[in-house]
Amino acid sequence: MEGSHPESEARQGKYEVRRAQLVDAAVDHVAAHGITDLSLRRLGAAIGISHRMLIHYFGSKEQLLVEVVRASERRQRDLLSRLRLEPGLSPADVARLLWQQLADPQLAGQERLFFEIFGHALRGRPEAVPALEGLVADWLEPLVAAEVGAGADPAAARNRARLGLATVRGLLLDLLATGDRVGVDAAMEEFLRLYYGSE
Repeated sequence: MEGSHPESEARQGKYEVRRAQLVDAAVDHVAAHGITDLSLRRLGAAIGISHRMLIHYFGSKEQLLVEVVRASERRQRDLLSRLRLEPGLSPADVARLLWQQLADPQLAGQERLFFEIFGHALRGRPEAVPALEGLVADWLEPLVAAEVGAGADPAAARNRARLGLATVRGLLLDLLATGDRVGVDAAMEEFLRLYYGSE
């Protein structure tokens, strides 16, 4: 008779918790130090684990970096959710604050990693392909909710959410490629004016 194995489940639970802790530590390290010359050995030393154990938990450097990108994206969605709950902020205010966070020079390493990993995924590299899961869909739910909450027609909200997501990602790529913060910020302000009207 098959049944559950509490000890095995407990081990798996501890494994998943530890894996999540390591991802969070790796995200913090990448945010603080970027990804230049990042090796598993250096990363492991920085977050207090051997590079062999990182391979045990993640399989490869690229699989770990995919998880770092996913965790970074989750943090950004969590920030959006928190900003939406702030009293007195209009949707345009929320978008502006989120943009300021995403375009912070201290996060440039994370943003470069984002585009690097998705470039690998689009070229079909097997370890990177899982990063495509949720690339758009995971953002649409909170963005559509924000649009509907701000009074947008539900049928139009999804299109507006997708347009907003694509614009932000495009301007982040522009910023990384050109370094023109003034020009990119001005373009974002123009987009917000067009997107939200006179807010």
